Amino acid sequence: MSAMADNQVEVSTEIRADAGKLYDMVADLANMGQWSPEAQGGRWLGGGGPEVGAKFLGRNRRGWRRWVTVAKVTDADRGKRFAFTVTSGPLKVAEWAYDFSATGGSTKVTETWVDQRSPFMHRLSDLVIGVPERGDHNRKNMEATLEALKRSAEAG
Repeated sequence: MSAMADNQVEVSTEIRADAGKLYDMVADLANMGQWSPEAQGGRWLGGGGPEVGAKFLGRNRRGWRRWVTVAKVTDADRGKRFAFTVTSGPLKVAEWAYDFSATGGSTKVTETWVDQRSPFMHRLSDLVIGVPERGDHNRKNMEATLEALKRSAEAG
């Protein structure tokens, strides 16, 4: 697992599972809440699915705080990459990506977050979400997400 700049975090883990299966797990929005401490799942808007250009509504929770965002899929290559951008209304929030790299009988899964908030949005989201240092917070959540994904995938 590795950290990058304050506005970008990347974590990886090796999972004994097929890359396609792991992709399907991550792209199944309704189930994301099983693994993520903050993302509680989501639903496709307009009957879409995990394909480039599709949009989804994401539900999030941190303690008593709850918020929703809209995301647009930017990459949907099964077993290789699932990525999306997140907005709040017209304002950019972040870019998220899951990259899958098969390594023999396992898959290296890398989750990446890139902060795209403006200074105004940064201050506003700090108040709404209650997280002044989003990079450190996301790193911990991403590590927990990948560990939970690993336990679930390797359990069968």
